[in-house]
Amino acid sequence: MNAVGIDVSKGKSTVAVIRPFGEVVASPFDVLHTVSELGKLASFLLKLNGETRVVIEYTGKYYEPVALSLYEAGLFVSIVNPMLIKNFGNNTIRRAKTDRKDAVKLANYAISHWLDLNQFIPEDEARRTLKTYNRQYNRYLKLKVALKNNLISLLDQTFPGVNNFYRPALF
Repeated sequence: MNAVGIDVSKGKSTVAVIRPFGEVVASPFDVLHTVSELGKLASFLLKLNGETRVVIEYTGKYYEPVALSLYEAGLFVSIVNPMLIKNFGNNTIRRAKTDRKDAVKLANYAISHWLDLNQFIPEDEARRTLKTYNRQYNRYLKLKVALKNNLISLLDQTFPGVNNFYRPALF
C-alpha cells in the first residue's frame, strides 16, 4: 500500500510517497511538468511493491497534465477538493505551509481515505471543447451587458432625461 501525495503548482510538482504507520518510501521531491520527468515519475511509482494510489489536490488546470500522464501510465489517480485537504489533519498550532508538507499531507489523506478515493477519469475532447465554448459565451454575455450599461450611462450623461422617455433596444 503506497500513498502518493502530489502538491501541484504551475511548472512543477512536489511528490511524497508513504506507507501506513508513517513509513517513508520517498521523501518529498520535485518533478517538472515535462513529458520526460512525468514519465520517470510514472515509472518510479509503477515499480513500487504493492498497490499505489495517487492523490492530487484540484488546482485549476495545473493538475491536468500530471493526472493525465499518471492515469495513462496505469496508476490509480484521485483528484481531491482543496477544502477536504485544508481541513484534514490540522492538529498543530503553527500553520507552516510548504509544498513538501502539503505533499505529505496529501499522502496521509490517501492512506486515511484509501477506500473512499474516487478514480480520476479524463474528460473527452468533446466535453472539454463544450466547456471552453461555454466559458467564451459567458464572457461574451458579460461584455455585452457591460457595453450596454456603458452606452446607457453615456446617453444619460450626454442627453439627461432622454432615457426616461425612450429606452431603445440597443442590442
